[in-house]
Amino acid sequence: MEKTVSALARIRVSRRSEAEIVLKDDSERVIRPMTAGRAAHTVGHARIRFSRPKGTNLNAIAALQADEPEVLDQHAAVVAARDVVRRYGSGDTAVEALRGVSLSVLEGELTAVMGPSGSGKSTLMHILAGLDRASEGRVWIAGNDITTLNDNQLTKLRRSHIGFVFQFFNLLPMLTAEENVTLPLQIAGEKPDAAWLEKLLDDVGLTDRRTHRPSELSGGQQQRVAIARALVSRPSVLFADEPTGNLDSRTSGEILELLRTSVQSYGQTTVMVTHDAKAAAIADRVLFLADGQIVKTLGPSSAAEINAVLAEVAR
Repeated sequence: MEKTVSALARIRVSRRSEAEIVLKDDSERVIRPMTAGRAAHTVGHARIRFSRPKGTNLNAIAALQADEPEVLDQHAAVVAARDVVRRYGSGDTAVEALRGVSLSVLEGELTAVMGPSGSGKSTLMHILAGLDRASEGRVWIAGNDITTLNDNQLTKLRRSHIGFVFQFFNLLPMLTAEENVTLPLQIAGEKPDAAWLEKLLDDVGLTDRRTHRPSELSGGQQQRVAIARALVSRPSVLFADEPTGNLDSRTSGEILELLRTSVQSYGQTTVMVTHDAKAAAIADRVLFLADGQIVKTLGPSSAAEINAVLAEVAR
C-alpha cells in the first residue's frame, strides 16, 4: 500500500507492516530501518520515525526537514525528558550541570550519549534512570512521570522497568553467577522463568559458568553476568554507564556485540553513556552533550565519524 502525503514524499507499507518513506526525487530513494526491530533511522541529521502497528505514522514526513531529532510524545517513547535542568547550589554560586535537555528514546532503540568530561552525560543518565532528581523539567519512563514519584515509588518503578549495567560489575562475591543474575527477582519476591533464564544464560555465554563465583570469572565474564542480571526482569529500558570502560579492547568488542544483540533479538531499549567512539558506533542514534545541552545528534555512524563530531563539540 502507498499513500502520498506531500509533494516531497509518500509512505509505503509492506506486507510486513513496516513503514518506508520514499523520497520523490530523481533517485526515488527509499528510507527504511537498517535492521528489523530498530525503531528509527536518520537521513543526515533528520530523525525518521517508523511505526509498525496500526497504520502509518505521518509525523515522519515532518521530521525529514528537521535540523534536530523529532521530540516525540512522552507516551509514545520508553524514555522521555522535557526541559530538564540539574542545578547544584544556589544564588551566585549555582552551577547547572544540565540546561534544558529534551529527548525521547523509542522502543527497541539503542541510544548512545557522548560528550567531553563535565558535559553532563552521567548526570543526564542518573536523572533519566531515577537515581537523581531534576531541579526543573519532567522525565517519563514507560509513560510514568517519575518526577512526581516519592522515593519508595521510584524504587518500585526501577525494579519493574529499569536495568543497570555499570563500568564496575557490582557483583556479590559470595553468590554464584546464576545467583547474581537472579538476585533482582529474589529481592522483588519473584521466581525466575526457568525457560527465560536458560535462554538468557545461553545467549550471554554463561551456561558453563553459572556455578562459578565472581573471583573465578574473567572481567568479560563478570560483565556478562551484570548484563544478564540487568535483562533478567525484562526491563522497559536498560541503562549502561561506560559498560566497556574496565575491559580490554577484545573483551569490549564482545560486550558491545552482546548489547547490540539484546536490542536486535529482544527489542531491548537501551541508553548507553560512553566516551568510546567504537562503543557508540553500535548505536542507532548518538547524542552529543556540551555544557549541559544536547548540541549534536547522529544516526548510525562509524567510529571515525563519531570522533570527528566529538572533537568538534569539545572545542
